[in-house]
Amino acid sequence: MATPDDRRYTDQHEWALVQGTDGTSPVVRVGITDHAQDALGDIVFVQLPEVGAEVAPGTAIGEVESTKSVSDIYAPVKGVVAAVNERLTDAPETINADPYGAGWLVDIAVPVEVGDPIGLLLDAAAYQALIEGS
Repeated sequence: MATPDDRRYTDQHEWALVQGTDGTSPVVRVGITDHAQDALGDIVFVQLPEVGAEVAPGTAIGEVESTKSVSDIYAPVKGVVAAVNERLTDAPETINADPYGAGWLVDIAVPVEVGDPIGLLLDAAAYQALIEGS
């Protein structure tokens, strides 16, 4: 399974990638990992937060429903939801096909004072070790 080196990971199987800024704040794109989508199976429904919602690290911000189960999506960073992937409403299976690309879930604008918004998350090697140990 793929674990790209260009992003960071949570122990709840979300990935986070700094996309740039919204003019002032860093924007972090969030999705679920290849490992997570594989464990879930065929994804049939996604519930995402509203744009403008404030989120905190480790809090549930939505759900992914598959033919096997329902799993919460957790915010990896603090901030405000800047965008949601509307494509997933009609095509939730996009997450299965491309979890690190077209299957992204939300963009979160992180307050500037946070500093490195994803610095405390797992790097690819640490995440790989986590999933190999489970």
